[in-house]
Amino acid sequence: MSGSSQGIRRAVWPVLLLIVLGWTAAQAGARPDGVDMSANIDGHDIAGTSGGKPLRLEPDSTIRIAIELTNKTSDPVEIRHVDLAGHVLGLSFFSYSTAVELTVAPGKSESLRYRLELRGLAGQATGLIGGELAVYGESGDAVAAIPVTTDVRGSLWSVYGLFGIAIAVLTALGIADAALAIARHRLSANRWQRGLRLLAPGLGIGLVFAFTASVARWWVPDTSLWLAFAGVTASVAFLLGYASPTPEPDEDEELDDDSDDIAEADTYRFPAEGPTP
Repeated sequence: MSGSSQGIRRAVWPVLLLIVLGWTAAQAGARPDGVDMSANIDGHDIAGTSGGKPLRLEPDSTIRIAIELTNKTSDPVEIRHVDLAGHVLGLSFFSYSTAVELTVAPGKSESLRYRLELRGLAGQATGLIGGELAVYGESGDAVAAIPVTTDVRGSLWSVYGLFGIAIAVLTALGIADAALAIARHRLSANRWQRGLRLLAPGLGIGLVFAFTASVARWWVPDTSLWLAFAGVTASVAFLLGYASPTPEPDEDEELDDDSDDIAEADTYRFPAEGPTP
């Protein structure tokens, strides 16, 4: 029973991770209607950015941001700050917030123009990262946002880079642990437990692949792609463990057990009162 509970515990954290990340991404994608927004950075419309045409962000550079807002509601809209951020798996790895004071009257359009210095970007992220440019109201809720694909020219030793390295190290340890268990015939005789033993390393392989794709600038692995890769590799790893042959006990261990049994059987024990004269 203890082996079964241990296997279940090993599988709990990857399942919870997938659930939490999916919920976070859904919450981040929720936006109110009624305000139209367009924006360009350094003269380029950010609505047209993609993995093939990302917005290049150089550390410690200055970019020019222009935003156009149209209020289609019957109430005035107050804008208090603008945020340029990059998100991976629902987590923010770089964020630049600028305080503004703008009121957009019902049925009217207003514009914002300002310069933004990307200080400290090298230590925050690197690679292709999906993000957004969003405007926020007095309550702190997002009024409107535009998705943007960024090519961050930061360092691998940034927060995002270290995040990926940590995932890679944990995955390598999980693979090494599973490999040693297989080599030493220590996997459980229960198929479900064998599958659960390989589930976490499989999940890690998917996450590492998606991180590598981002840093190598192959494409932008948004949350759905991260979860898809992780889900596929975790499922394959589980099936490999489930379908693997039932491990046989080691012959040396069997011989040792037999020797112990024989030695115990051949041992003569005198009665408590001693031998008969």
